[in-house]
Amino acid sequence: MKKSETTRRHFIKSTAVATIATALISPTAEAFNILPSRPKLSSTILGHGEFKYKLEKAWGNLNPKNHPVKNCHEMVMDAKKRLFMLTDHPKNNMLIYDKSGKLLNSWTLNLKGAHGLTIHDENGTEFLYITDASNGRVLKTTLNGNIVFEFSNPKAIGIYKASQNYKPTETAIAPNGDIYIADGYGSQFILQYNSKGEFIRKFGGDSFLQPNKFKQAHGVAIDNRDPNNPTLLCSARIKNEFKRFTLDGKYLESYYIPGAYVSRPVIDDDMLYSGVCFGMTKGNYNMQMNQGFVTILNKENKVVSNPGGSKPKYKKGALDIILQDKPIFKHCHDVCVDDDKNLYICQWNAGGIYPYKLHRI
Repeated sequence: MKKSETTRRHFIKSTAVATIATALISPTAEAFNILPSRPKLSSTILGHGEFKYKLEKAWGNLNPKNHPVKNCHEMVMDAKKRLFMLTDHPKNNMLIYDKSGKLLNSWTLNLKGAHGLTIHDENGTEFLYITDASNGRVLKTTLNGNIVFEFSNPKAIGIYKASQNYKPTETAIAPNGDIYIADGYGSQFILQYNSKGEFIRKFGGDSFLQPNKFKQAHGVAIDNRDPNNPTLLCSARIKNEFKRFTLDGKYLESYYIPGAYVSRPVIDDDMLYSGVCFGMTKGNYNMQMNQGFVTILNKENKVVSNPGGSKPKYKKGALDIILQDKPIFKHCHDVCVDDDKNLYICQWNAGGIYPYKLHRI
């Protein structure tokens, strides 16, 4: 064997040993789950009054080859402070983050229209309620994605006529365990079931003019800010309104937010948060694309802050029209509030982007 060949083989062997030794001595940051450094928070301040925030756009960013999203629809936080984010990408319907933006887990039910996400504690065990508007499914699952119950399609049990559409968008669970399903993309009813999934009643329906009816009953939530008198808050997106009902379906009142095509109401402490999916522009007061922002209401149901939107102004008790102020968001579909009062914003039709985090100042 030539000396040069012996030298070459010795070099390769030595390099391989050194590489293995280096890997053993200096494992990669990824092996320790150390995230790469993130960009600094934006210097832009969003919001108004006591509800101001700094923006972190890259908070939820992942490798789209491994964990793609189509639309980031909704997010909830469990008792362990984990953030469950629902997407309609069948590869991973659920992405689970910690508050730093680290991915903890993911799973899928192969839902192509996953839309609504609610979390509920039942005697110390938390469950998720997921709606798929594309195929009329409403599922109750464990936090690991195991289906434990599926609600019957209302056409199959005689609640709807064959001609009526059923495209459920959201759920809410009352203190007594009753479940409310908003048919926001279908026939505009709120359907009420008991804790066993047995149908009780439906109310609402489709109308521009009647105050107890909806145009796009997109979201529903239990408003327990008065613990002695919980009520049901429903969004009527096309009417720019939230509507309040008793838990047995009697209409009480509406809150008009001009310019805001609101998503579901999210209650945290005394405040109501909502993503504004569509907006208006000055001089064109029809629904406009890419004009999203966030709106925040106090316990008196007055708008106090609009992160990404114009400052709320009231004249003689009437709210002025709200418009997008900064082009931060495209279509805000949901807001999640953590225990530090930071916000996580999920967006629809925004080019496959991951959730943003708004850090409370």
